[in-house]
Amino acid sequence: MKVTEISSLSPENWPFSLEFLPQPAYMVGGAVRDALLGRTREYLDLDFVLPQDAVQVARKIANYYKAGFVLLDAERQIARVVFPNATVDIAQQEGTSLATDLHRRDFTINAIAYNPHTQEIVDPLGGYGDLEQGILRMVSPTNLEDDPLRLMRGYRQAAQLGFTIEEETQTTIRDLASHIENVSAERVRVEVGYLLQNSQGTHWLVKACEDRLLTPYFKSVTEEGLNLLTKIDTAAAQISTIWQKLGIELELAVRDTVKTTLLGIAKLACIVNPNPETAEIELQDLTYSRAEIKAVITALKLSPQLHLSLSLREQYFFFQGVGFVFPATAVLAVARVNLVGGIAPLVSRYLSPDDPVAHPIPLVNGKDLIIALNIPASPVVGKILTEIVVAQVEGRIGTKDEAIDLAKSLLAGIET
Repeated sequence: MKVTEISSLSPENWPFSLEFLPQPAYMVGGAVRDALLGRTREYLDLDFVLPQDAVQVARKIANYYKAGFVLLDAERQIARVVFPNATVDIAQQEGTSLATDLHRRDFTINAIAYNPHTQEIVDPLGGYGDLEQGILRMVSPTNLEDDPLRLMRGYRQAAQLGFTIEEETQTTIRDLASHIENVSAERVRVEVGYLLQNSQGTHWLVKACEDRLLTPYFKSVTEEGLNLLTKIDTAAAQISTIWQKLGIELELAVRDTVKTTLLGIAKLACIVNPNPETAEIELQDLTYSRAEIKAVITALKLSPQLHLSLSLREQYFFFQGVGFVFPATAVLAVARVNLVGGIAPLVSRYLSPDDPVAHPIPLVNGKDLIIALNIPASPVVGKILTEIVVAQVEGRIGTKDEAIDLAKSLLAGIET
C-alpha cells in the first residue's frame, strides 16, 4: 500500500484559522492516518494535542466562530468545537512530551502526529511503515487493557481500512477479551454498529465472536449462527442481483434516527439467541432501540416461513407481521437454505404494490362496521375486520356489501 502526500491536512481545509493554534500544536489520530492513506472525508473529524491551555484554545475558537463548545473531560483537559461540517477535538498532551502522549495510544497507525506549523511528521512507533504494509499493530498490551474498548476498535479499524491485525496484537486481544465486560454496553453497541455496515465488517464481527470478545453481550452465539452470518452478504448480493428494489431497501436504515440498516438487522439476528424472548433481552441490554429490537425479532420469527408452502390466509398474516422488515427476513431465509427461488413467490407479492395478499385494500373500515352492525367500538370490531380482509384475500368476497353481510354473520356467531 502506497502512503500518499498529506495535502488534505492543509489548514486551508479547516473550518478555523491556523493562527488560533499555538506552537507547537500537533494533529493526531485518524485524520493524520487517513490523510497518509489518501482517504478523504466529507465531514472533517480533527484531533489536536497541545502542551497546555487546550480548553482555553478550544473555547476561544468556538467563541470567535460562534461554533458549538463541549467540555468533554475537565480533568484531562479535552474540549470539542462543533462546526456545521466538522468536529474539532483539542486535548491537553498526556505526559511531559509529545512522544509520551503518542506512546499512550492504541495502535501505531494512530500514533502519528503532524505539526501544521512546520509540516513535520512525528512517528516514534513506526506507524508509517505499518500503514504501508496494511498492518494494525498495538502500541502496548497495557494500553489496550487500560481501555478495553480499544479491543473492539481494533476489529473495527481493521474492517474499515482493509488491514490485517498483527499476530502478537491479535493474541493480546484474545487474551484480554474478558476485559470488554468493563465497557458500557452502549459503547460496545456503537462498535458493533460499524461492523454491521459492510462485508468487510462481517468478517471481523465473526472474528470478534470467535475470540469471545462479544461473549458478555451476545451470550448465546453458536457455530451455526456464525456460519449463517458468513453467508449473509452473499445472500444479499444474490437477492440484490435478482430484485434490485430489495437490494436498495436492504441498505435503508430502520429509522431516520437509527443507523442500523435492514442488512445489519439480518446480521444481528445471526448472533443473538435464537429464542426471540431471550434475544430481546440481549438487545435491550445493549441499548438497541425498540425499532431495531422489533426488526430483529421479526426477522428471527418469520424468516423460516419464507420457504414454506403457505395458504393465502397464512401469507396474509405473514405480510402483516413482517412489514418493512421483509428484505432482512428474505436475506436470512436465503442464507439458511441457499435457495433464492424458494422465496420468489412471496418476493413477487411484496414488490407488487397492488398485490391483493401482501397489500390488500380493505373493503370496509371500523366505522363502516360500527354503523352497519349498530355496535360500539370494541376489540370485536377489529377481529371482524381481520376476518373480512382474509375472506377478501381468499377471493370469497369482493364488494363492500359482501363484506357487510359477512360481518353480520360473524357477529351472529360471536353473540351465540
